[in-house]
Amino acid sequence: MELTILSTTNEGRRTLAVSGEVDVSNASELRDALDAAFADDLAEVEVDLADVAYIDSTGIGVLVGAAHHAQEAGVTLTVARPQRNVARVLGLLGVDAELNVRPSGAAEQADPTE
Repeated sequence: MELTILSTTNEGRRTLAVSGEVDVSNASELRDALDAAFADDLAEVEVDLADVAYIDSTGIGVLVGAAHHAQEAGVTLTVARPQRNVARVLGLLGVDAELNVRPSGAAEQADPTE
């Protein structure tokens, strides 16, 4: 399956909306998008996995490597809205905390009292 990555930037935060399957054949595309985001002066990078039904160990390795890169650069990396099966794999591997996995995107976590 083809991988699509839509990049948007708003107020110091880059969101990479990923769709398709992330596997050994295309994980380098995600790595390149993350590297480009870290090259900019941003406070946060969010990887939205709402439209990713499958991620293999190569894709997870890209995300873990990005988490290390983000920590070194002082950037907050968040993995948002993973589908249930993807979130389960991240949890079983014990990388969900390191990836700052959130069930919904930052824009959807606005204070309901506002």
